[in-house]
Amino acid sequence: MGKICLCLTGKTLAQNLEILDKNRAYVDIAELRVDCLDPDERFLLRRFPGMAGIPVILTVRRAVDGGSYFSGEASRITLLAKGLAYADADRRRNFAYVDLEEDLDVPSLEEAARAFGTRIIRSWHNTEGVDENLAGKLRKLRRIGDEIAKAALTPRHLDDVRRVYHAARETTDVDKILYCMGEYGANTGILAEHLGSRISYTFPAAASDAPPAPGQMEPRELAELYRFHEITDKTKIFAITGYPLTVSSSCRFFNAIFKIEQTDAVYVPIPADSIQSMMRLAGEIGISGLSVTMPYKEDALSCLKEASKEVLSIGACNTIVTGPNGWAGYNTDAASFSGSLLQFIGRKDLRGRKLTIIGAGGCARAVAAEVYRLKGKALVLNRTVARARALAEPYRFAWAGLDSRGADLMEKYSGIIIQASSVGMTPNADADPIAFYKFSGREIVMDVIYKPEKTACLRRAEEAGCRILNGHAMLLGQLRQKYTYFVNKEFPPSLISRVGV
Repeated sequence: MGKICLCLTGKTLAQNLEILDKNRAYVDIAELRVDCLDPDERFLLRRFPGMAGIPVILTVRRAVDGGSYFSGEASRITLLAKGLAYADADRRRNFAYVDLEEDLDVPSLEEAARAFGTRIIRSWHNTEGVDENLAGKLRKLRRIGDEIAKAALTPRHLDDVRRVYHAARETTDVDKILYCMGEYGANTGILAEHLGSRISYTFPAAASDAPPAPGQMEPRELAELYRFHEITDKTKIFAITGYPLTVSSSCRFFNAIFKIEQTDAVYVPIPADSIQSMMRLAGEIGISGLSVTMPYKEDALSCLKEASKEVLSIGACNTIVTGPNGWAGYNTDAASFSGSLLQFIGRKDLRGRKLTIIGAGGCARAVAAEVYRLKGKALVLNRTVARARALAEPYRFAWAGLDSRGADLMEKYSGIIIQASSVGMTPNADADPIAFYKFSGREIVMDVIYKPEKTACLRRAEEAGCRILNGHAMLLGQLRQKYTYFVNKEFPPSLISRVGV
């Protein structure tokens, strides 16, 4: 079973020990990045294993490999030797592992490590992508069979990640660590067991003014949210995909439900550069179900073998599951949108109502279809006028751009305003797609975005006296429907209060 490793990059041993103590409940191993220590602290590195109380990896990473050691190679080797010297009879006070790069050839270091039971990690760092013959690279890394081969890679796109999983299946007989850096690689940390990877690297919470690097995961998140230690090669995988992918509510929802119901499954975020590359990865690692978010809801139709009538009529898909004939697609946006809006306004339909729909993507398509089904009349506004027209014309809706003509038309369709684009979503919470429109206070304004709770558009509408509704109720409706498609049973309503979404 894989282990969670906390990467320690503090400037002093005391700082690193403080960080370790905060995360001790979630990690199995610590990596002391000696290259990040202040120069005076580096000479004290030998003390750290005894201070840590858990197995520790000794690492002095060169700048060329993405590390912070800029001095000469001779002094770096001296530091590694110092870390291995004066071995204690109690092995718990020695470094459990030492990370030596592929091209480091110092037999005395290797002999010292083996003499006192320190495992050698033979590492390769590719900051430019993923090696063409990664399986061959992993086999050649180890000089002796007791070494652990480690490849730290930087996928340029999702197909690179798929090649990593493929190489992992080709090297099941190799004791290894596979770690993908960057936003596309975060899933490999969660699914280390599916890679046959001995270790998954995590990083302490960043300071408030320093956001974590893309793809970096905190120990508690990996241990508790994704239940890392419970994942096996039999665990079912569900995922959410899109780009950019910043929303985590669905991850909290499904992983909480899986924990409550003791379902052997995990739900992971996988940003994708295209829906096609996502589906290739899904086939490679055996994903059972997939949530599709912007901007791939329309493109997803090209990947389906079967599609529900809602998907076919709307032209957008946000839920994909494995079926007997291949990938089957569904749309949960439509029913969850109309259910939340109708409940909010206390009506059974939209007959006699005139609405404005902002956006022309996958979510806006579902909104337009429901407005038409419920007998409403609508205006579709979009930055790209051709897309607004293409969405509006089948329903005989009005259409325009986000311009002066659109502003004039809104005066006639302002009873209910539905903001169905991604504009205003975290982290661009100050953006307002209809900043040109002056609310009278009589409008009902709904924004399908739920994070932030109040977008700039909703805040402005509320200040004018409008009734406002965000996308939270719509989200819950979507999640309940997705649950049914994923696990093939109705969602138990009593669980809502226990998942904290």
